[in-house]
Amino acid sequence: MISMQLQELLQVRKQKGIQIAKTKKVVRDGYKWLVPSQSSNRQYEVMLRIDKSTCTCPDFVERGIKCKHIFAVEITITKTMNQDGTATITATKRITYSQDWPDYTKAQVEEGHLFRTLLKDLVENMPEEPYHFGRPSVPKRTAIFCAIDKVYSMQSSRRAHSRYEDAQQKEQIGKAPSYNIVNITLNDMRVTPILTDLLHITAAPLKGIETKFSPDSTGFRTSRFSDYCEQKHKTKREHKWIKCHAMTGNTTNIITDAIIMDENSPDCPQMIPMLNNTIEIGFNVNELSADKAYNSMANYNAVHEIGGTAYIPYRSGTTARGNTGNRARVWRRAFHYFQLHQDEFLEHYHNRSNVETTFFAVKAKFGDSVKNKTFVSQTNEVLCKLIAYNITVLISAMYELKIEPTLISS
Repeated sequence: MISMQLQELLQVRKQKGIQIAKTKKVVRDGYKWLVPSQSSNRQYEVMLRIDKSTCTCPDFVERGIKCKHIFAVEITITKTMNQDGTATITATKRITYSQDWPDYTKAQVEEGHLFRTLLKDLVENMPEEPYHFGRPSVPKRTAIFCAIDKVYSMQSSRRAHSRYEDAQQKEQIGKAPSYNIVNITLNDMRVTPILTDLLHITAAPLKGIETKFSPDSTGFRTSRFSDYCEQKHKTKREHKWIKCHAMTGNTTNIITDAIIMDENSPDCPQMIPMLNNTIEIGFNVNELSADKAYNSMANYNAVHEIGGTAYIPYRSGTTARGNTGNRARVWRRAFHYFQLHQDEFLEHYHNRSNVETTFFAVKAKFGDSVKNKTFVSQTNEVLCKLIAYNITVLISAMYELKIEPTLISS
């Protein structure tokens, strides 16, 4: 009889095998299968046998139990057992998702024109500080418009100045400010809550569509280096990072809330604040799927209290013993569901892969690094990236989902 610990170990490998089968190309080569590694450019050879399949990966060689590469092959193929004891293997068709290419093409072609139109609407009603005396300052709506537009263009401050002049000619802003106004604006800590509010506003038009959400975090590389390791351990210099915690919708990949912290900040405590902010915008959270880093009684209870269901896997070796009381009731019930209905659980849990798609899209469109030097300006730069990304999601939704977003800043 297989022990509970071994079952959990195999379940983890099966989950990783599912990821490999869906993201990598598993190829048959005669009697063997070639499975790419998740962490390198290597390929491992898998031999399927009726009694016991084998793999050349270090995990199988060391432990002798079914590895993620064997699971990946089994998921990729269908095996039919014959009466003579042989197996007929038929490759299954890779799952593809339909795409309305005409609407997608229209959205991409018109994005450059519509982006600044929606951005103008976003900052139009932003409150301004009252004028007292001295030289009039640049209106806050103009400065933030230029900051988000600069991040969208991925240009330097000086090169992006021509975009401000173009926006002035199109009456999207007043007078085009100095090229340096964006740097001054991003380095102002008072701008951070304003950008966070704008992020919420860009997500709100999709509150009638999104009901399933996933939290996760990703890093953005800075231009600063950590000299401690080099001086202490004689290792190479490494870039510092800032960490972006975000809540995303699983249908359109819209970002509903984000918290920017240092690179060593934990994931688990950030879920409840992002969940609360998502609800305050007006979203109904029916399901929430997250990885093991977010597994806690507090997080399970938070989702349960709003009438939703959390799908967060449990760490290996977790048991329900010792967890008593009303506070642990939801957590224990979810634990038993995870143990007894793992296939059904994984169908819901797979939704969290959309948050990885979201982070990939943000970095592909607007870069995986930040140019500013201080933590405040880096935080605001990342928020500008997320706002710009949300606007592009809304543009796609205009064509593909036939919605007309209304962006009104408070």
